[in-house]
Amino acid sequence: MGRITEDLIRRNAEHNDCVIFSLEELSLHQQEIERLEHIDRWCRDLKILYLQNNLIGKIENVSKLKKLEYLNLALNNIEKIENLEGCEGLAKLDLTVNFIGELSSVKSLQHNVHLRELFLMGNPCADFEGYRQFVVAALQQLKWLDGKEIERSERIQALQNFPEIERQIREQEKAYCLRRAKDKKEAQRKLREEHEDREEESRLGFDSPTSAESKDHLQAPETQGGDPNKKKLGDIEDDLDFWNKPSLFTPESRLETLRHMEKQRKDREKLSEKKKKVKAPRTLIAEDGRALNVNEPKLDFSLKDDEKRNQITLDLAVYRYMDTSLIDVDVQPTYVRVTVKGKPFQLVLPAEVKPDSSSARRSQTTGHLVVCMPKVGEVVTGGQRASRSVKSTSDSGREQTQDRSKRTEKLEVDPSKHSFPDVANIVQGEKHRPRRVRPEPEVIPSEEDPDFEDNPEVPPLI
Repeated sequence: MGRITEDLIRRNAEHNDCVIFSLEELSLHQQEIERLEHIDRWCRDLKILYLQNNLIGKIENVSKLKKLEYLNLALNNIEKIENLEGCEGLAKLDLTVNFIGELSSVKSLQHNVHLRELFLMGNPCADFEGYRQFVVAALQQLKWLDGKEIERSERIQALQNFPEIERQIREQEKAYCLRRAKDKKEAQRKLREEHEDREEESRLGFDSPTSAESKDHLQAPETQGGDPNKKKLGDIEDDLDFWNKPSLFTPESRLETLRHMEKQRKDREKLSEKKKKVKAPRTLIAEDGRALNVNEPKLDFSLKDDEKRNQITLDLAVYRYMDTSLIDVDVQPTYVRVTVKGKPFQLVLPAEVKPDSSSARRSQTTGHLVVCMPKVGEVVTGGQRASRSVKSTSDSGREQTQDRSKRTEKLEVDPSKHSFPDVANIVQGEKHRPRRVRPEPEVIPSEEDPDFEDNPEVPPLI
């Protein structure tokens, strides 16, 4: 059951920045609180206090709340009005649907001179003959009782008949107290018997070696050897018996009902915990060793096979403002895997790539991740034509391709098989070297040349 704690008050004081010493309004309804405590020391400035629909059995620890104007204690287990004399500013008190049988205890409110509204409907005392007249005469400062305004003539008549009405109320109170004592004694007896039964079941269930065998034959056939998460037939019958049996409207029966509901809630939580299964990790590699295509983060992507650069480019639409430390890239020869915030993205590649030569970078504008992966096959250029070399997956094949690309290739021609216009200088071997052709000397015209014409206007050549 719930208790009033500092943390509970702070969580319900968000409108006051969780500051409790200056709190003026506090709502602690439906918290299963059994005792009223600590509020008068922690929240001295309270003006409005909501405590309805709890299990409070006594009004206490509120006498220091001098500024309190409205106190709501509806739907609780209160049996007597008391300890409110110190609430000097109290103007409205709601005690709807409680267990107040001592109607004469309303006289304790005579010191609350500012009290204007009082609610007592739903209490046993509200069924007493002369109830309203007694309250109107006892609390002359009241203006409203149970939501109905008190007329001046009604108060005058109640005051005139007050001695007779008070005598009737006392007699009815006495009869109610006798019934209440009997009901309380019966409730205590039932509670004691249930406690003894639970202890007996516990002893038989855990101490006796034959208890399991004795309990198995009492269960329904479908529960034996079945799902342990399913509710046993005996538990269902006990639950139905509890809700179907008649019960008195007493604080004890209300507590019993609430505890039974609490037990059911805990049982449901245990069942739900058992049913929860750990989520199996995502399968990335099949049993036969094949890599699978997985897109758990559900990101858009594009895969481009760049023939010109002989590489494969992956453009993954990673979230723009995501920190790069949350992204992990793993390039393998046949697939690429990107882990985004723990969620894998894996894609099988159309060709084998070089993981060591691959690169990954992010766009500064879009935040996309671009992974460039060179293919294993390379392009060898000779003359104006480019021919693709043969792909080899073995290490020896790769080394041969790299050595061949580093060496200078020589063109060898066999003149016996091919005819060319001029093959005089193309020979085989190193014995015959091609002869050098000397350049012809430049012929400079002289004055002795018959075709020479001396023009004085032309400057001489120096």
